[in-house]
Amino acid sequence: MDTSTVVILDFGSQYTQLIARRIREFNVFSVVLPCTAPLEQVKALNPKGVILSGGPCSVYDADAPNADEGVLAMGVPVLGICYGLQFIVHHLGGRVVGAAAREYGHAEVTVVAETPLFRGLPGTMDVWMSHGDEAEELPLGFQLTAKTANAVAGIADEARRIWAVQFHPEVAHTRQGMELLKNFCLDICGAEQDWTPEHFIQSTVERIRAQVGTGHAICGLSGGVDSSVAAVLVARAIGDRLTCIFVNNGVLRKDEFLKVQTTMCEQLGLNVVAVDSSQRFLEKLAGVTDPEKKRKVIGNEFIAVFDDEAKKIFEAQKDSQPSAGEEIAWLVQGTLYPDVIESSSVHGPSHTIKSHHNVGGLPADMKLKLIEPLRDLFKDEVRRIGRDLGMPEDIIERQPFPGPGLAVRILGEVTAERVAILQEADQIVVDEIKKAGLYRKVWQSFAVLLPVKSVGVMGDQRTYANTCAVRAVESEDGMTADWAPLPYEVLRTISSRIVSEVRGINRVVYDITSKPPGTIEWE
Repeated sequence: MDTSTVVILDFGSQYTQLIARRIREFNVFSVVLPCTAPLEQVKALNPKGVILSGGPCSVYDADAPNADEGVLAMGVPVLGICYGLQFIVHHLGGRVVGAAAREYGHAEVTVVAETPLFRGLPGTMDVWMSHGDEAEELPLGFQLTAKTANAVAGIADEARRIWAVQFHPEVAHTRQGMELLKNFCLDICGAEQDWTPEHFIQSTVERIRAQVGTGHAICGLSGGVDSSVAAVLVARAIGDRLTCIFVNNGVLRKDEFLKVQTTMCEQLGLNVVAVDSSQRFLEKLAGVTDPEKKRKVIGNEFIAVFDDEAKKIFEAQKDSQPSAGEEIAWLVQGTLYPDVIESSSVHGPSHTIKSHHNVGGLPADMKLKLIEPLRDLFKDEVRRIGRDLGMPEDIIERQPFPGPGLAVRILGEVTAERVAILQEADQIVVDEIKKAGLYRKVWQSFAVLLPVKSVGVMGDQRTYANTCAVRAVESEDGMTADWAPLPYEVLRTISSRIVSEVRGINRVVYDITSKPPGTIEWE
């Protein structure tokens, strides 16, 4: 990156992504690396500063996450947060002990020494604490800068350009947290606020153009914001040498196969090859009820279909341009930064949250190399980029949709009949959420078809039909979520319309489970 960069070393905190997001909110680029990243990797990014995140461990645990101590001697400013403070104290000759009074939740911090980190902040602050250990003795050269009634809350060695706080400035509960992080990044580190959509688009297009050269690329479109923005960026760089493949896997939303084609071709000007493989997918899903097996069936079949179509495209290009036979073919993906972060564990592969979601299993003879233009972005940043690219709002603001589609919203066997029933019910949910002006306020809203039948009365006749669950959640990034308290009038209308208009459903229920303990999708 040719922008000012702040590196965040992740020691396993649940808030690490939030630190990165907060820094980017004032247009400074941030990179999250596992704490085990080699010192050379950190230095290669030429960071303006380094932040050591919190973490769930004690510095004395046998498997405590560790980092190269050379990070503390790079000469760039360092900010330790929670576990980061304890790491600094422990490795520079101080003493960390189990706290007599552990602090979790709200706490009051008193500033006891002047420091650039607290410049402009009040002498007393409400903060968010989450620690069971505390610094008992500070390393030589450090001074106490803040404290609570029970423990050390801030330290600094300005000669070595190291600061640390025991609380979490990145969470909303710490009221002056953003100002503290801004003091560190802008004033102490001297980072430039040059991480903007316009700069990102320009530098990304130039990089893709140089990367691909005279080669060709293909992109698997889903119709969602991530793959659409990625495709538009690459098309801006290489024009008609990008071909997008949109596969109907039989479990798309109602009319989606035609809608996406129209949007991508007419509104975005993309070159799209549409492949209707719905029957092929449904045949593979016949009799499958296990959720994980459904995902694997759909994933494997998608790869097979994608492979077939990609080979046709590349063969056609070779026929029309024989000299291109030795050129590299590229695969475009809408990978986002949370996927990259979640694929890097401070404890190694066994603790990784999920594997990096590239299209695994593609045949080696396709000679595809990846282009992931969005791998440095969060979802909200992707939407900002989409707007700056002039993309339609209905694409930019589209709610996330799972890769396996409606298959993971149909509990039990997936059949053409059950897909049709759910498509109708789901369309009603989305329509009414939009009519109520709530579509952009909730993270996801959809219907789920349950393998449960119940007795009902319709038109004085006894019915025995399916149950439909409605799900709506609020979230920032999908990693955690709360169920959305939809207005009763909206729920009443959704229920009434589904039961009246969708043959095969006679009962509607509302899911009020948060994540955790549940997940957003039912399967």
